[in-house]
Amino acid sequence: METVFRFNPETEFYTDEKCFIIELLNTPDDETCSIARARVEPGITTCLHAVRGTVERYVILEGEAEVEIDGTPFVTVRPLDIVYIPTGISQRIRNTGKTDLVFLAICTPRFKPESYLDLENSR
Repeated sequence: METVFRFNPETEFYTDEKCFIIELLNTPDDETCSIARARVEPGITTCLHAVRGTVERYVILEGEAEVEIDGTPFVTVRPLDIVYIPTGISQRIRNTGKTDLVFLAICTPRFKPESYLDLENSR
């Protein structure tokens, strides 16, 4: 297994959730954790969603946002704030700043696309 994973900005892709993702670490060789860099443009709110069987932590790196977890009122978050999201709980984040919102999404166990639940378009 690799021991150093290099940041590669060319791998960034846009998701139906309305954000850009770079998978920094997500491999079957390490089922215990995945780390992605997420980027949300100003004024955008990501789609309401949940992740089955996976706990997420957002580590805010740049920008300012509001996060909604499990239907609670939006809470403001800023750089180095950490948002804890239990498995299966609804979530979304809104970029309230004038620049891109950038954060790490750390998942345990690792994120798998089949665990993603789109709560926005399933109503």
